Amino acid sequence: MILSTSERKGSARERLLARLLDAFGEALPSPEMSLREIAARIETSHALLRYHFGSLSGVLATMLKAQRSRDNEALLAAAQQGTFDDFVVAIWRTYTRPEQLPRARGFFYVVGLAAYSPEDFREFIDSLDDLTNMLASLAEREGLDTKEARDVATVTIAAIRGLLLQEVLTSAVHSEDAVALILRMSKGRSVPRTSPGP
Repeated sequence: MILSTSERKGSARERLLARLLDAFGEALPSPEMSLREIAARIETSHALLRYHFGSLSGVLATMLKAQRSRDNEALLAAAQQGTFDDFVVAIWRTYTRPEQLPRARGFFYVVGLAAYSPEDFREFIDSLDDLTNMLASLAEREGLDTKEARDVATVTIAAIRGLLLQEVLTSAVHSEDAVALILRMSKGRSVPRTSPGP
């Protein structure tokens, strides 16, 4: 069977991505690393990395999306057996493990780049709603209508990411107290309606 150009490109890109993930494990390359250094680490050429990922930021965004997708598969399995609260705790524990700190830094680095150039990071940006979608589904299963479930899930994920950013910036340790606060805030699950001004 003859593969089309896009199929060959896709499979080569996937093979490179697999090598990147194997080489860096749960972490991401440091933004200070050059494409040449990353290429040397996975025993390929920087030209191939540039061809398939565009730039160092493209490498980071693609790796991060793949790592998060793998995490989300495990979290989804837990979500199917648990409650909204269980899922929030599982998300927090997944992303605050000490070995996850370098990746958390990488996440916020890529988010910052995407904020300035969203068209270059569309695939990564589109993947950011995956946890929100899972959480909203659980909230609906527990009785909220679709809009309320989405609102509660959005605010909950925003709170988790905000606290995680604080940990990255200040090395603060929020532990389970932060999760308890997030869950208390989402209790009742109904988002308060703001009344129009006079």
